[in-house]
Amino acid sequence: MSPIWHPFTQHGLNEPIPLIDRAEGACLYDAEGNRWIDAISSWWVTTHGHAHPRIMAAIRAQTEKLDQLIFAGWTHEPAESLAAELVRITPDPLTRVFFSDSGSTSVEVALKMALGYWANIGEARERILVLEHSYHGDTIGAMSVGERGVFNRPYAPLLFDVSTIPFPAEGREQQTLDALESACADKPAAFIVEPLILGAGGMLIYPAWVLAEMRAICARHGVLFIADEVMTGWGRTGTRFACDQAGIIPDILCLSKGLTGGAVPLAVTLCAEPIFAAHWSADRSRTFYHSSSYTANPIACAAAVANLAIWRDEPVQDRIDALAAAQEAHLAMLTSDPRVADPRRLGTIAAFDLVARDGGYLSALAPHLIAFYRERGVLLRPLGNSVYVMPPYCITPAELAQVWNAIGTSVEAAA
Repeated sequence: MSPIWHPFTQHGLNEPIPLIDRAEGACLYDAEGNRWIDAISSWWVTTHGHAHPRIMAAIRAQTEKLDQLIFAGWTHEPAESLAAELVRITPDPLTRVFFSDSGSTSVEVALKMALGYWANIGEARERILVLEHSYHGDTIGAMSVGERGVFNRPYAPLLFDVSTIPFPAEGREQQTLDALESACADKPAAFIVEPLILGAGGMLIYPAWVLAEMRAICARHGVLFIADEVMTGWGRTGTRFACDQAGIIPDILCLSKGLTGGAVPLAVTLCAEPIFAAHWSADRSRTFYHSSSYTANPIACAAAVANLAIWRDEPVQDRIDALAAAQEAHLAMLTSDPRVADPRRLGTIAAFDLVARDGGYLSALAPHLIAFYRERGVLLRPLGNSVYVMPPYCITPAELAQVWNAIGTSVEAAA
Protein backbone atom coordinates (compact mmCIF):
# COMPACT_ATOMS: atom_id res chain seq x y z
CA MET A 1 0.00 0.00 0.00
CA SER A 2 1.30 3.44 -0.95
CA PRO A 3 2.11 5.82 1.92
CA ILE A 4 0.81 8.77 -0.13
CA TRP A 5 -2.08 10.83 1.25
CA HIS A 6 -3.82 12.18 -1.86
CA PRO A 7 -5.63 15.55 -2.00
CA PHE A 8 -9.43 15.62 -2.07
CA THR A 9 -9.41 11.83 -1.71
CA GLN A 10 -11.29 9.81 0.89
CA HIS A 11 -8.99 6.81 1.23
CA GLY A 12 -11.62 5.02 3.31
CA LEU A 13 -13.59 4.39 0.10
CA ASN A 14 -10.73 2.24 -1.26
CA GLU A 15 -11.11 3.66 -4.74
CA PRO A 16 -8.43 2.61 -7.25
CA ILE A 17 -5.70 5.15 -7.93
CA PRO A 18 -4.17 4.61 -11.40
CA LEU A 19 -0.40 4.95 -11.70
CA ILE A 20 0.29 7.17 -14.71
CA ASP A 21 3.55 6.60 -16.55
CA ARG A 22 3.50 9.29 -19.25
CA ALA A 23 1.31 11.87 -20.96
CA GLU A 24 1.06 13.37 -24.41
CA GLY A 25 -1.40 15.86 -25.87
CA ALA A 26 -4.78 15.35 -24.22
CA CYS A 27 -4.05 11.81 -23.02
CA LEU A 28 -2.55 10.01 -20.03
CA TYR A 29 -1.01 6.51 -20.19
CA ASP A 30 -0.04 3.89 -17.64
CA ALA A 31 2.89 1.51 -18.01
CA GLU A 32 0.64 -1.13 -19.65
CA GLY A 33 -0.44 1.34 -22.34
CA ASN A 34 -3.94 2.00 -20.99
CA ARG A 35 -5.10 5.44 -22.06
CA TRP A 36 -7.30 8.06 -20.40
CA ILE A 37 -8.42 11.27 -22.06
CA ASP A 38 -7.68 14.12 -19.67
CA ALA A 39 -11.00 15.94 -20.01
CA ILE A 40 -10.35 18.30 -17.08
CA SER A 41 -6.80 19.32 -18.01
CA SER A 42 -5.42 17.68 -14.85
CA TRP A 43 -7.26 20.07 -12.56
CA TRP A 44 -7.57 22.89 -15.09
CA VAL A 45 -3.85 23.50 -15.63
CA THR A 46 -2.93 21.93 -18.97
CA THR A 47 -3.74 24.29 -21.83
CA HIS A 48 -1.79 23.35 -24.98
CA GLY A 49 -1.47 19.66 -24.06
CA HIS A 50 0.75 17.48 -21.91
CA ALA A 51 4.49 17.49 -22.62
CA HIS A 52 4.25 20.29 -25.18
CA PRO A 53 7.56 20.19 -27.10
CA ARG A 54 8.32 23.93 -26.84
CA ILE A 55 7.69 24.03 -23.10
CA MET A 56 9.61 20.82 -22.46
CA ALA A 57 12.56 22.16 -24.50
CA ALA A 58 12.58 25.39 -22.47
CA ILE A 59 12.59 23.42 -19.22
CA ARG A 60 15.45 21.19 -20.39
CA ALA A 61 17.52 24.17 -21.50
CA GLN A 62 16.99 26.04 -18.24
CA THR A 63 18.00 23.03 -16.12
CA GLU A 64 21.45 23.27 -17.72
CA LYS A 65 21.87 26.94 -16.76
CA LEU A 66 20.23 27.86 -13.45
CA ASP A 67 17.97 25.68 -11.35
CA GLN A 68 17.17 27.87 -8.33
CA LEU A 69 17.99 31.29 -6.93
CA ILE A 70 16.91 33.20 -3.85
CA PHE A 71 14.63 35.93 -5.17
CA ALA A 72 14.95 38.33 -2.24
CA GLY A 73 17.27 40.97 -3.66
CA TRP A 74 18.44 38.79 -6.60
CA THR A 75 16.97 38.18 -10.04
CA HIS A 76 17.43 36.16 -13.22
CA GLU A 77 16.65 36.45 -16.91
CA PRO A 78 13.62 34.10 -17.14
CA ALA A 79 11.83 36.05 -14.39
CA GLU A 80 12.69 39.40 -15.99
CA SER A 81 11.50 38.24 -19.43
CA LEU A 82 8.31 36.76 -18.02
CA ALA A 83 7.43 39.82 -15.96
CA ALA A 84 8.02 42.14 -18.91
CA GLU A 85 5.79 40.03 -21.16
CA LEU A 86 3.04 39.79 -18.55
CA VAL A 87 3.01 43.56 -18.16
CA ARG A 88 2.91 43.88 -21.96
CA ILE A 89 -0.12 41.61 -22.46
CA THR A 90 -2.16 42.88 -19.49
CA PRO A 91 -3.77 46.35 -19.34
CA ASP A 92 -1.52 49.32 -18.60
CA PRO A 93 -2.53 49.97 -14.96
CA LEU A 94 -1.13 46.54 -13.99
CA THR A 95 2.53 47.45 -13.74
CA ARG A 96 3.96 45.23 -11.00
CA VAL A 97 4.43 41.45 -10.92
CA PHE A 98 4.87 39.46 -7.70
CA PHE A 99 5.81 35.79 -8.07
CA SER A 100 4.56 32.87 -5.99
CA ASP A 101 3.99 29.17 -6.57
CA SER A 102 0.27 28.30 -6.65
CA GLY A 103 -3.19 29.74 -7.11
CA SER A 104 -3.81 29.76 -3.37
CA THR A 105 -0.63 31.67 -2.67
CA SER A 106 -1.35 34.17 -5.44
CA VAL A 107 -4.61 34.91 -3.62
CA GLU A 108 -2.82 35.17 -0.27
CA VAL A 109 -0.46 37.67 -1.89
CA ALA A 110 -3.39 39.65 -3.29
CA LEU A 111 -5.11 39.88 0.10
CA LYS A 112 -1.89 40.95 1.81
CA MET A 113 -1.22 43.52 -0.90
CA ALA A 114 -4.69 45.01 -0.37
CA LEU A 115 -4.45 45.14 3.41
CA GLY A 116 -0.88 46.43 3.25
CA TYR A 117 -1.92 49.19 0.88
CA TRP A 118 -4.55 50.56 3.24
CA ALA A 119 -2.31 50.19 6.28
CA ASN A 120 0.57 52.00 4.59
CA ILE A 121 -1.51 54.95 3.43
CA GLY A 122 -2.95 55.27 6.93
CA GLU A 123 -6.57 54.35 6.28
CA ALA A 124 -8.31 51.77 8.47
CA ARG A 125 -9.84 49.40 5.94
CA GLU A 126 -9.65 45.73 6.86
CA ARG A 127 -12.81 43.94 5.73
CA ILE A 128 -12.86 41.75 2.62
CA LEU A 129 -15.96 41.27 0.46
CA VAL A 130 -16.47 37.91 -1.26
CA LEU A 131 -18.95 36.40 -3.70
CA GLU A 132 -21.27 33.62 -2.56
CA HIS A 133 -20.23 30.07 -3.62
CA SER A 134 -16.69 31.20 -4.41
CA TYR A 135 -13.51 29.17 -4.02
CA HIS A 136 -10.04 30.69 -3.97
CA GLY A 137 -7.82 27.94 -2.60
CA ASP A 138 -6.96 25.91 0.48
CA THR A 139 -4.52 28.06 2.44
CA ILE A 140 -5.92 30.00 5.40
CA GLY A 141 -6.50 33.36 3.72
CA ALA A 142 -7.83 31.73 0.55
CA MET A 143 -10.21 29.55 2.56
CA SER A 144 -11.38 32.60 4.49
CA VAL A 145 -12.54 34.32 1.30
CA GLY A 146 -14.16 31.15 -0.06
CA GLU A 147 -17.54 29.57 0.56
CA ARG A 148 -17.88 28.19 4.08
CA GLY A 149 -18.85 24.52 4.00
CA VAL A 150 -17.48 21.02 3.58
CA PHE A 151 -14.11 22.24 2.24
CA ASN A 152 -13.21 24.24 5.33
CA ARG A 153 -15.65 23.49 8.18
CA PRO A 154 -13.04 21.79 10.43
CA TYR A 155 -10.77 24.82 10.14
CA ALA A 156 -13.35 27.49 11.00
CA PRO A 157 -11.43 28.74 14.07
CA LEU A 158 -8.57 29.78 11.78
CA LEU A 159 -10.64 31.76 9.30
CA PHE A 160 -11.24 35.51 9.40
CA ASP A 161 -14.68 37.08 8.96
CA VAL A 162 -15.77 38.36 5.57
CA SER A 163 -18.90 39.93 4.10
CA THR A 164 -20.62 37.80 1.46
CA ILE A 165 -22.34 39.22 -1.61
CA PRO A 166 -25.07 36.97 -3.10
CA PHE A 167 -24.21 35.19 -6.34
CA PRO A 168 -25.75 37.00 -9.37
CA ALA A 169 -28.03 34.15 -10.42
CA GLU A 170 -30.16 34.74 -13.49
CA GLY A 171 -32.98 37.13 -12.63
CA ARG A 172 -31.34 38.19 -9.37
CA GLU A 173 -28.45 40.22 -10.74
CA GLN A 174 -29.72 43.50 -9.32
CA GLN A 175 -29.88 41.97 -5.83
CA THR A 176 -26.16 41.27 -6.12
CA LEU A 177 -25.35 44.77 -7.31
CA ASP A 178 -27.47 46.40 -4.61
CA ALA A 179 -25.80 44.28 -1.93
CA LEU A 180 -22.35 45.18 -3.22
CA GLU A 181 -23.23 48.88 -3.33
CA SER A 182 -24.41 48.74 0.27
CA ALA A 183 -21.35 46.79 1.46
CA CYS A 184 -18.94 49.14 -0.32
CA ALA A 185 -20.45 52.11 1.49
CA ASP A 186 -18.92 50.72 4.69
CA LYS A 187 -15.44 51.19 3.19
CA PRO A 188 -14.09 47.62 3.02
CA ALA A 189 -10.54 46.98 1.86
CA ALA A 190 -11.25 44.85 -1.20
CA PHE A 191 -13.71 42.70 -3.14
CA ILE A 192 -12.41 39.41 -4.58
CA VAL A 193 -14.19 37.57 -7.40
CA GLU A 194 -13.78 34.72 -9.85
CA PRO A 195 -14.64 36.53 -13.10
CA LEU A 196 -17.62 35.14 -15.10
CA ILE A 197 -17.54 31.60 -13.72
CA LEU A 198 -17.13 30.06 -10.28
CA GLY A 199 -15.07 26.89 -10.60
CA ALA A 200 -15.19 24.61 -7.57
CA GLY A 201 -18.48 26.26 -6.56
CA GLY A 202 -20.16 24.28 -9.35
CA MET A 203 -19.15 25.96 -12.63
CA LEU A 204 -21.70 28.72 -11.98
CA ILE A 205 -21.75 31.30 -14.77
CA TYR A 206 -22.81 34.95 -14.64
CA PRO A 207 -22.82 37.59 -17.40
CA ALA A 208 -20.02 39.97 -18.29
CA TRP A 209 -22.19 43.05 -17.74
CA VAL A 210 -22.58 42.08 -14.08
CA LEU A 211 -18.82 41.79 -13.71
CA ALA A 212 -18.45 45.23 -15.28
CA GLU A 213 -21.04 46.71 -12.91
CA MET A 214 -19.37 45.14 -9.87
CA ARG A 215 -16.06 46.66 -10.94
CA ALA A 216 -17.69 50.07 -11.40
CA ILE A 217 -19.29 49.96 -7.95
CA CYS A 218 -15.95 49.18 -6.33
CA ALA A 219 -14.25 51.98 -8.27
CA ARG A 220 -16.87 54.51 -7.13
CA HIS A 221 -16.23 53.62 -3.50
CA GLY A 222 -12.45 53.25 -3.75
CA VAL A 223 -12.65 49.52 -2.93
CA LEU A 224 -9.78 47.47 -4.36
CA PHE A 225 -11.02 44.94 -6.94
CA ILE A 226 -9.22 41.58 -6.96
CA ALA A 227 -9.79 39.30 -9.96
CA ASP A 228 -8.91 35.67 -9.25
CA GLU A 229 -8.17 34.39 -12.76
CA VAL A 230 -6.27 31.34 -11.56
CA MET A 231 -8.75 29.06 -13.35
CA THR A 232 -10.38 31.49 -15.78
CA GLY A 233 -7.14 32.83 -17.26
CA TRP A 234 -5.29 31.61 -20.33
CA GLY A 235 -8.28 31.11 -22.58
CA ARG A 236 -10.65 28.94 -20.55
CA THR A 237 -13.57 31.38 -20.85
CA GLY A 238 -12.96 32.03 -24.56
CA THR A 239 -10.61 35.00 -24.20
CA ARG A 240 -7.12 35.13 -22.76
CA PHE A 241 -8.52 36.58 -19.53
CA ALA A 242 -12.16 36.56 -18.42
CA CYS A 243 -11.94 40.24 -17.45
CA ASP A 244 -11.41 41.07 -21.13
CA GLN A 245 -15.02 40.12 -21.89
CA ALA A 246 -16.29 42.70 -19.42
CA GLY A 247 -13.81 45.35 -20.51
CA ILE A 248 -12.54 45.78 -16.96
CA ILE A 249 -9.14 46.15 -15.36
CA PRO A 250 -8.79 44.90 -11.77
CA ASP A 251 -6.55 46.57 -9.23
CA ILE A 252 -5.03 43.17 -8.49
CA LEU A 253 -4.95 40.13 -10.80
CA CYS A 254 -4.14 36.55 -9.72
CA LEU A 255 -2.78 34.10 -12.33
CA SER A 256 -1.53 30.52 -12.10
CA LYS A 257 -2.55 27.09 -13.54
CA GLY A 258 -2.14 27.73 -17.28
CA LEU A 259 0.68 30.24 -16.71
CA THR A 260 3.26 27.56 -17.56
CA GLY A 261 0.91 25.70 -19.88
CA GLY A 262 0.33 23.41 -16.90
CA ALA A 263 3.84 21.96 -16.92
CA VAL A 264 5.21 23.12 -13.56
CA PRO A 265 3.89 25.16 -10.61
CA LEU A 266 4.08 28.95 -10.84
CA ALA A 267 1.83 31.88 -9.98
CA VAL A 268 1.88 35.64 -10.22
CA THR A 269 -0.07 38.47 -8.65
CA LEU A 270 -0.11 41.64 -10.74
CA CYS A 271 -1.11 44.98 -9.24
CA ALA A 272 -1.56 48.61 -10.15
CA GLU A 273 1.24 51.05 -9.42
CA PRO A 274 -0.40 52.79 -6.39
CA ILE A 275 -0.40 49.47 -4.50
CA PHE A 276 3.33 49.04 -5.09
CA ALA A 277 3.95 52.71 -4.32
CA ALA A 278 2.25 52.37 -0.93
CA HIS A 279 4.90 49.81 0.02
CA TRP A 280 7.84 51.72 -1.54
CA SER A 281 9.80 53.50 1.16
CA ALA A 282 13.15 53.99 2.81
CA ASP A 283 11.43 52.63 5.91
CA ARG A 284 12.07 48.88 6.00
CA SER A 285 8.99 48.31 8.15
CA ARG A 286 6.85 49.09 5.09
CA THR A 287 8.37 46.16 3.16
CA PHE A 288 5.96 43.65 1.63
CA TYR A 289 6.78 40.66 3.81
CA HIS A 290 5.81 37.67 1.71
CA SER A 291 7.78 34.96 -0.06
CA SER A 292 8.36 31.26 -0.44
CA SER A 293 11.63 29.44 -0.95
CA TYR A 294 10.84 28.79 -4.61
CA THR A 295 9.55 32.24 -5.53
CA ALA A 296 10.19 32.83 -9.27
CA ASN A 297 11.97 29.50 -9.71
CA PRO A 298 14.02 29.89 -12.93
CA ILE A 299 12.86 26.59 -14.43
CA ALA A 300 9.19 27.44 -13.85
CA CYS A 301 9.71 30.93 -15.26
CA ALA A 302 11.37 29.49 -18.36
CA ALA A 303 8.34 27.24 -18.88
CA ALA A 304 6.04 30.26 -18.58
CA VAL A 305 8.12 32.26 -21.06
CA ALA A 306 7.74 29.39 -23.52
CA ASN A 307 4.00 29.30 -22.87
CA LEU A 308 3.67 32.99 -23.64
CA ALA A 309 5.70 32.47 -26.82
CA ILE A 310 3.18 29.81 -27.90
CA TRP A 311 0.38 32.32 -27.34
CA ARG A 312 2.30 34.87 -29.38
CA ASP A 313 3.43 32.63 -32.27
CA GLU A 314 0.70 30.03 -32.70
CA PRO A 315 -3.06 30.23 -33.49
CA VAL A 316 -4.08 29.52 -29.89
CA GLN A 317 -7.24 31.64 -30.14
CA ASP A 318 -8.35 29.67 -33.19
CA ARG A 319 -7.97 26.43 -31.23
CA ILE A 320 -9.95 27.89 -28.35
CA ASP A 321 -12.74 29.02 -30.68
CA ALA A 322 -12.90 25.61 -32.35
CA LEU A 323 -13.04 23.79 -29.01
CA ALA A 324 -15.73 26.16 -27.73
CA ALA A 325 -17.88 25.46 -30.80
CA ALA A 326 -17.38 21.71 -30.45
CA GLN A 327 -18.29 21.83 -26.77
CA GLU A 328 -21.48 23.73 -27.61
CA ALA A 329 -22.44 21.14 -30.21
CA HIS A 330 -21.94 18.20 -27.83
CA LEU A 331 -23.74 19.95 -24.98
CA ALA A 332 -26.71 20.67 -27.25
CA MET A 333 -27.37 16.94 -27.48
CA LEU A 334 -28.29 16.96 -23.77
CA THR A 335 -30.31 20.15 -23.52
CA SER A 336 -33.71 18.50 -23.91
CA ASP A 337 -32.95 15.53 -21.66
CA PRO A 338 -35.15 15.72 -18.54
CA ARG A 339 -32.41 14.02 -16.53
CA VAL A 340 -30.13 16.98 -17.18
CA ALA A 341 -30.50 20.41 -15.56
CA ASP A 342 -28.93 23.77 -16.38
CA PRO A 343 -26.70 22.86 -19.35
CA ARG A 344 -24.23 25.73 -19.65
CA ARG A 345 -21.05 26.73 -21.44
CA LEU A 346 -18.54 29.54 -21.21
CA GLY A 347 -15.70 29.46 -23.72
CA THR A 348 -14.09 26.02 -23.62
CA ILE A 349 -15.89 25.01 -20.40
CA ALA A 350 -19.11 22.98 -20.66
CA ALA A 351 -21.15 21.82 -17.66
CA PHE A 352 -24.53 20.50 -16.59
CA ASP A 353 -26.18 19.09 -13.48
CA LEU A 354 -27.50 15.57 -13.26
CA VAL A 355 -30.93 15.54 -11.66
CA ALA A 356 -30.35 13.70 -8.39
CA ARG A 357 -32.02 13.19 -5.04
CA ASP A 358 -28.90 14.45 -3.31
CA GLY A 359 -27.26 17.37 -5.07
CA GLY A 360 -24.22 19.35 -4.03
CA TYR A 361 -20.57 18.50 -3.65
CA LEU A 362 -21.18 15.44 -1.43
CA SER A 363 -23.71 13.90 -3.81
CA ALA A 364 -23.44 10.10 -3.72
CA LEU A 365 -23.32 10.19 -7.51
CA ALA A 366 -19.83 11.69 -7.68
CA PRO A 367 -17.65 8.67 -6.80
CA HIS A 368 -19.77 6.42 -9.02
CA LEU A 369 -19.44 8.83 -11.93
CA ILE A 370 -15.68 9.14 -11.49
CA ALA A 371 -15.34 5.35 -11.60
CA PHE A 372 -17.75 5.08 -14.54
CA TYR A 373 -15.72 7.51 -16.63
CA ARG A 374 -12.38 6.02 -15.60
CA GLU A 375 -13.52 2.58 -16.79
CA ARG A 376 -14.32 4.14 -20.18
CA GLY A 377 -10.93 5.76 -20.65
CA VAL A 378 -11.90 9.26 -19.56
CA LEU A 379 -10.67 11.40 -16.67
CA LEU A 380 -13.61 13.45 -15.43
CA ARG A 381 -14.11 14.59 -11.86
CA PRO A 382 -17.66 15.88 -11.30
CA LEU A 383 -18.33 18.45 -8.62
CA GLY A 384 -20.98 16.41 -6.83
CA ASN A 385 -23.76 16.00 -9.36
CA SER A 386 -22.33 18.76 -11.59
CA VAL A 387 -20.47 17.30 -14.56
CA TYR A 388 -18.06 19.55 -16.45
CA VAL A 389 -15.65 19.17 -19.36
CA MET A 390 -12.57 21.42 -19.55
CA PRO A 391 -10.01 19.74 -21.83
CA PRO A 392 -6.68 20.96 -23.24
CA TYR A 393 -7.04 22.99 -26.42
CA CYS A 394 -5.25 20.29 -28.43
CA ILE A 395 -7.94 17.64 -27.88
CA THR A 396 -8.97 16.02 -31.16
CA PRO A 397 -12.58 15.75 -32.36
CA ALA A 398 -12.42 11.97 -31.88
CA GLU A 399 -11.12 12.32 -28.32
CA LEU A 400 -13.78 14.88 -27.45
CA ALA A 401 -16.45 12.64 -28.94
CA GLN A 402 -15.25 9.77 -26.72
CA VAL A 403 -15.59 12.03 -23.68
CA TRP A 404 -19.14 13.05 -24.54
CA ASN A 405 -20.13 9.50 -25.48
CA ALA A 406 -19.07 8.44 -21.99
CA ILE A 407 -21.07 11.33 -20.54
CA GLY A 408 -24.14 10.38 -22.55
CA THR A 409 -23.90 6.81 -21.32
CA SER A 410 -23.49 8.04 -17.75
CA VAL A 411 -26.72 10.03 -17.96
CA GLU A 412 -28.52 6.81 -18.87
CA ALA A 413 -26.78 4.84 -16.14
CA ALA A 414 -27.37 7.48 -13.46
CA ALA A 415 -31.07 7.49 -14.22
